[in-house]
Amino acid sequence: MSEKYKTDSNGLYFVTMTVVGWIDVFTRREYQEILIASLLYCQKNKNLKLYCYCIMPSHIHFITYSEDGELSNTLRDMKSYTAKELIKAIKNNPQESRREWILNQFEYHGKKSPQNQEMQFWKHDNHPFYLYSNKLIQQKVNYIHMNPVEAGFVNQPQEWRMSSANEDGPLKLNEILIRSTM
Repeated sequence: MSEKYKTDSNGLYFVTMTVVGWIDVFTRREYQEILIASLLYCQKNKNLKLYCYCIMPSHIHFITYSEDGELSNTLRDMKSYTAKELIKAIKNNPQESRREWILNQFEYHGKKSPQNQEMQFWKHDNHPFYLYSNKLIQQKVNYIHMNPVEAGFVNQPQEWRMSSANEDGPLKLNEILIRSTM
């Protein structure tokens, strides 16, 4: 992972992971479940703390922290694992009407990537952004929860099923400890 994308061992971060070409992959529940299962695994086994999230059709935003200081490694591993599993699910899904087009897009982006991969699912940059103040934390929480509203998918943030704004969302959250020194 590039040095500019490394994270500090004791920081709270806003992270965005985007599918190459902004392809709407997470419109199918089957694909959403793969991403959710990976996040749950990282919460349980890789000390990933999740404070806020929203899974959109082509990307995910979340606020996170890693107890063991390995956030960069956890994100790298999660992206690698989910890319493989999602590509496999798309290849094997008889209901996927856009299969050929999606796989061609993954091949195209893989070949033009500096790593010259066979296929590329996620954009290489996830730009973990350090949240250094309570004001910035609140701004990012609002941004994340308003994302599906601004996109025109729902009228209220709590209506989006794949968001921490929805109390029935699929992921469990950790509480944010507001910093008193800011």
